[in-house]
Amino acid sequence: MSAAADLPKPPLPVAAIRALRPKQWVKNGVLLAPLLFAKSIFAQGALVNAMIAVASFSLLASGVYVLNDWFDREKDRLHPEKRKRPIAAGHLGGGAAIGLIILCWAVAGYLGLLLSLEFIQVLAGYLVLQFFYTFALKKMVLLDIMGIALGFILRVVAGAVAIQVVVSNWLFLCTLLGALFLGFAKRRAELSSLEDASSHRASLADYTVPLLDQMMSICAACCILAYGLYTVSTETVAHVGSDRLKFTVPFAVYAVFRYLFLVHKRGAGGAPEKVLLGDAPLLVDTALFLAVAGWALYV
Repeated sequence: MSAAADLPKPPLPVAAIRALRPKQWVKNGVLLAPLLFAKSIFAQGALVNAMIAVASFSLLASGVYVLNDWFDREKDRLHPEKRKRPIAAGHLGGGAAIGLIILCWAVAGYLGLLLSLEFIQVLAGYLVLQFFYTFALKKMVLLDIMGIALGFILRVVAGAVAIQVVVSNWLFLCTLLGALFLGFAKRRAELSSLEDASSHRASLADYTVPLLDQMMSICAACCILAYGLYTVSTETVAHVGSDRLKFTVPFAVYAVFRYLFLVHKRGAGGAPEKVLLGDAPLLVDTALFLAVAGWALYV
């Protein structure tokens, strides 16, 4: 039975919004990391520019999601969750999908032009990466996760470019390690939950759960260590004006441990945005982390 045969068809605007995957926009919150850690929230125009950057990147990414869904629609119809996506379910046709992609990318480009040509270059780089990922990288073991991580790094770079600051080595390192951790957790969840995982994603044929567990552990440990060292480094203490940022470390550690708990005990991790938005302890921890970071950096 096809996905379209047993799923109620929503109105076209609803299907279009669902195809944009607005829940995944939470990933673009990393664009705000340079704003927070550069102590630029109250700099003239910085907050507005950062929010424009988030909106631009979110629309660009949504266009990519629609494109991916169109090319993967046949495989998605065999997936227990992805079969519900508007294109796989037959709720959004090819013409509507193409129109939605063009609209998203046009608005994303317009918003990017409000910032700078350099920001447009980062958007273009992200788009090229996503094309490369869609048609090549996602089929290659390890390189698929590296592609995901590079996407997060470009998000951080975009956030820095939007407010005209430089991405620090520490932020680059923490972003890379954190993204690798999330990527390996995602593959583990896919491998554990799908009966014939490799038929849904070719690279899963080369992964095993023990291997992914090891790589998750390595990335988790390195990420915690990198962030901890960042908070007490001489340059950070000089930038902040005190060593108070170290008080955010327990919250960062808890976030990693909580995520590991959810992956191993509850089978989560396949959709990081659902974990972040759906787990109350993690939401509270994130709020506390931001509150303490705000106190350390701005008070």
